[in-house]
Amino acid sequence: DTARRLRAHPAVVGRSVRFNAEADSLNCSVLGPDATPGTDEFDLYVKQLVAEMTVKAGQKCTAIRRAFVPEPLLDAVTEAVRERLAKVTVGNPSNPDVRMGALASLDQREEVRRSLKPLLDAGQLVFGDPGAVTVVDADAERGAFISPILVRATDPGRAEPHEVEAFGPISTLMPYRDAAQVVELAARGRGSLAGSVVTGDPRFARQVVLGVAPWHGRMLVLNRENAKESTGHGSPLPPLVHGGPGRAGGGEEMGGVRGIVSHMQRTAVQASPGMLTAVTGRWVPGTERTVTDVHPFRKHLEELRVGDTVVAGPRTVTLDDVEHFAGFTGDTFYAHMDEESAKANPFFGGRVAHGYLVVSFAAGLFVSPDPGPVLANYGLENLRFLTPVYPGDELTVTLTAKQISPRDGADYGEVRWDTDVTNQDGASVAKYDVLTLVARCPAG
Repeated sequence: DTARRLRAHPAVVGRSVRFNAEADSLNCSVLGPDATPGTDEFDLYVKQLVAEMTVKAGQKCTAIRRAFVPEPLLDAVTEAVRERLAKVTVGNPSNPDVRMGALASLDQREEVRRSLKPLLDAGQLVFGDPGAVTVVDADAERGAFISPILVRATDPGRAEPHEVEAFGPISTLMPYRDAAQVVELAARGRGSLAGSVVTGDPRFARQVVLGVAPWHGRMLVLNRENAKESTGHGSPLPPLVHGGPGRAGGGEEMGGVRGIVSHMQRTAVQASPGMLTAVTGRWVPGTERTVTDVHPFRKHLEELRVGDTVVAGPRTVTLDDVEHFAGFTGDTFYAHMDEESAKANPFFGGRVAHGYLVVSFAAGLFVSPDPGPVLANYGLENLRFLTPVYPGDELTVTLTAKQISPRDGADYGEVRWDTDVTNQDGASVAKYDVLTLVARCPAG
């Protein structure tokens, strides 16, 4: 009723962007073909699907409605989900043995049963009974209880599973052949709040996430690496967008910068560092680095790979270095030159090296000085000094190719390098991005 009134309001009709009050959000979860029975990913998928079906009796806008499974794994997933659902006790939530409570009302239960009929027309019931359920510590007639229902689609291309949401503990298993097909099927939901991909294969994760992102407000990539820290399919982290395109119903804040970017397509991706690197093409801290015998600065643009790394050092910082740098640059700030005043400084407790001396020493450590593919260093970004450097400290620098961006029509491109300068204790003293221009391989 509220939606109808808002749709008709003159301000909405005349001056707003497209208003969406659709109720359905046919969120999906995709099991990767690598997640065979016995793998952690297979078990994670089954556990997540059952949780999303039964938490709040499936009455939540992020619940998994469409569960995409590789065709060869469909029977195994069906059986595993059935076994887990069979352990779900329905009844009075105050009873510690109960795992799922009632729907919001008897009318809601009837609505769920009506919505279930077209889903059953397009598939077969493989678990549950919409007309009967065993109830613990409650009256099955008076309470709006219903069994968890698992449907198996006979044809994933039929319209019903992509258009009808039964707002209760109901999900449909849908087989797919390959990444391209699952992307096409997920798009038929016409907008979802949340989607998930359960896989240990970075290439598959990238294909699916980039393919379905335009139809989802948030994507979770789940595997054994991030399972213990993951908030799960239906629980976004506070900083992430909680909204979605199409009939997912929006939900983004409209103030400040968020009001501008809501006119653009944005998707939040949750995954382990390695998966994020694979999906985005940008190295993320925590991902493995690649150290080879060839210095990264000796590689042309096409030869470089995200994650290529050089580790150089250590170099000891002396008091003479600090004083020479002060005299040479004119930076005679008291923290570098006056021991008594530096000791009184609550941050230092004694004379420290210039931050820019640290950056200069780091450059001297990681540079490969001979002419080669690196044409120029054109900037630093996100520079932060994290730990004071004292005379006698030893500096080591780790330089990692973070992002590689070829320029169209040019014989060079930009490379962003993650730079981490650490002391003898392994503590980071400075972090920043180095920006370079790197030549392509010579023609021929």
